[in-house]
Amino acid sequence: MEMMKRSPAGTALSETIFGLLRLNSRLLTAGDRLVASLGLTSARWQILGTIVAAERPQPVAWIARDMGANRQNIQRIVNDLERDGLVEFQPNPHHRRAQLVVLTNKGMKAYDDAMRLQAPWVNALSEGLQTEDVEATYRVISALRLKLEEGDAP
Repeated sequence: MEMMKRSPAGTALSETIFGLLRLNSRLLTAGDRLVASLGLTSARWQILGTIVAAERPQPVAWIARDMGANRQNIQRIVNDLERDGLVEFQPNPHHRRAQLVVLTNKGMKAYDDAMRLQAPWVNALSEGLQTEDVEATYRVISALRLKLEEGDAP
């Protein structure tokens, strides 16, 4: 099978993508361990964080969009969060069937507790890294995500 030749940037990006995939897997595992004592998983924590970061209550489809995730997967986890009293559904004045997802006091406490655990963990993880390098990595990741979201990538 003949391979297409990659540009130097394409080769570097391909290696970076594989590295990011491996990193994502490790981050999810570490996050699961970090918040397990709170009854959370990385996925639940990420959804709570997305709800907190939103300017106003949103339906599941919007939460999924903001996370770049599959709506059905997010719906399943939100249903679990609702069952555990961390979120509740409220009527959506703009759409009868797409209820709004709202954090409960219990959900806000769980999120705050998770963030208290995350601060020393992320500080330790960042030891030895240059702030400028981390910021440059974030800019590159953000630019790639934007290209993919806007459909500019082939």
